[in-house]
Amino acid sequence: MSVGLSTALAPKPFRPLASSHHAPKPTPILHPSLKPTCGARRKRSFTVRFVAEKEEQKQTAPNVPQIIEQGSDDVIDRQILIPARVTEKLARKRSERFTYLVAAVMSSFGITSMSVMAVYYRFWWQMEKGGEVPLSEMFGTFTLSVGAAVGMEFWARWAHRALWHASLWHMHESHHRPREGAFELNDVFAVINAVPAIALLSYGFFNKGLVPGLCFGAGLGITVFGMAYMFVHDGLVHKRFPVGPIANVPYFRKVAAAHQLHHSEKFNGVPYGLFLGPKELEEVGGLEELEKEINRRIKSSKAS
Repeated sequence: MSVGLSTALAPKPFRPLASSHHAPKPTPILHPSLKPTCGARRKRSFTVRFVAEKEEQKQTAPNVPQIIEQGSDDVIDRQILIPARVTEKLARKRSERFTYLVAAVMSSFGITSMSVMAVYYRFWWQMEKGGEVPLSEMFGTFTLSVGAAVGMEFWARWAHRALWHASLWHMHESHHRPREGAFELNDVFAVINAVPAIALLSYGFFNKGLVPGLCFGAGLGITVFGMAYMFVHDGLVHKRFPVGPIANVPYFRKVAAAHQLHHSEKFNGVPYGLFLGPKELEEVGGLEELEKEINRRIKSSKAS
């Protein structure tokens, strides 16, 4: 349109009237429907060309800012939405970890204090009347405590393979999926294992003799194993709550890495045990993968 505008404003040179019909006529840039009259050709051509140019600008110019504005809004929305989701997810994770930490500390403190008091008062109550130390009963109690704690590892390995990954998979499956919330359906197994421990401790606490002493020791061993399992499995392996210096113990690092390989199912679910998991991997030739997982966890902890 700038060429047409300059043509309309430039003055024509003086020529004789006789030769004016031989002069080349400028090509109009007007729309075919706009035909100016003879007397006001220059003025109307200038006016019409100006209006046409403005209309063309109105039709084309606003589209560019509109597209840019729409695009920028989309980018801004994404830039706002993605950090908001990340922030919300991190806040939810922190809340879940805090909730489980409170539950773990309260249960551990409560169970530990009750166990210590039960052991103390049981033998103090036994010696209160006769004054004799029941050595056989004490030996049986502490021996079965250690035996029950070790035996629970083999029980957990068998139950994990034969029950949790078989007929009880509908409950244990929640542990192999991303957790939503501080707790999962698989936590019911912890409550189930606590029932016989409480029953054995109660019977052994309120009765005298060797058999009640053995029952008390068995209940105490199950309780100790349950607490250790919670801190190593839930805290160290799955990071449901911070465990502090436990994470720096070399053997516990092996245990955590071995259990992580169980979730990867690289060796058909092996290991099914927890504290003897590295030994299970050694039996199926998984030591190399175990070392890789240990190094990966070390790098991940340093990066975080």
